[in-house]
Amino acid sequence: DLKSTTVDKQSRNVVGILPGSEHADEAVVYMAHWDHLGKHPGETGDNIYNGAVDNGTGVAGILEIAGKFTGAPTPPKRSLLFVAVTLEESGLLGSQYYVAHPVIPLDKTVAVVNLDALSPIGKSRDITVVGMGSSELEDILKPIALKEGMAMHAESRPEAGSYFRSDHFNFAKAGVPALYVDSGEDLVDGGTAAGEAASKDYNDNRYHKPADQYDAATWKLDGILAVLDSVYGVGEQLANDDAWPNWYKTNPFRAARDKMMAAKPAAPAK
Repeated sequence: DLKSTTVDKQSRNVVGILPGSEHADEAVVYMAHWDHLGKHPGETGDNIYNGAVDNGTGVAGILEIAGKFTGAPTPPKRSLLFVAVTLEESGLLGSQYYVAHPVIPLDKTVAVVNLDALSPIGKSRDITVVGMGSSELEDILKPIALKEGMAMHAESRPEAGSYFRSDHFNFAKAGVPALYVDSGEDLVDGGTAAGEAASKDYNDNRYHKPADQYDAATWKLDGILAVLDSVYGVGEQLANDDAWPNWYKTNPFRAARDKMMAAKPAAPAK
């Protein structure tokens, strides 16, 4: 026995673009969702679901990356898009809309880097690649992350389905190579035991709860900064060369990308 209610509402994606100096029609996308769960008026006490980690950290991250690219002495050759999408928590609806109405066509979108809920728990010796083993973007990230002192590894709980529950997934289904990174758990201060304990504490006590709010006394941002430096490096490389990284050959999304690129008109002769 199911009772359903349908309500029409509107929300917005927010998009910023830094035009490329040579290939403005090609873009690298940095993305984070700006929405969370709002206010729950039926609950007593603090009933505002702030979403400071999920996903204030990701939105702050793409803003910092945008600022660094904007202040670079040499402008990127390809365009950079910074997309804050809405309604991730309602079923990835904002990114679904963007993929259906892209600012720059998907066959001209080189790659997507998604930031969703970075952990303010300190510097780690690793960086998490959610859905590791998916695309050639990982080959670009690996040496950059190693310079930051971080080894790549897959998420510790793939059974949670995180790869299919964040906004890069809509780009992946359309064929655009996507990289979804997260903070590591092998902390410089305390190792994996401390990292796993911090992750469990967040999931048990703050994830999708009013308690997900900024805490100046406990937040340690150096680990997040290392992740941002690494993904900045990925975008910097892609924005300044002519590479078109693809999904690995065994990945199910590769067929859509190959079909998309094969149908793309040939570039005019120089």
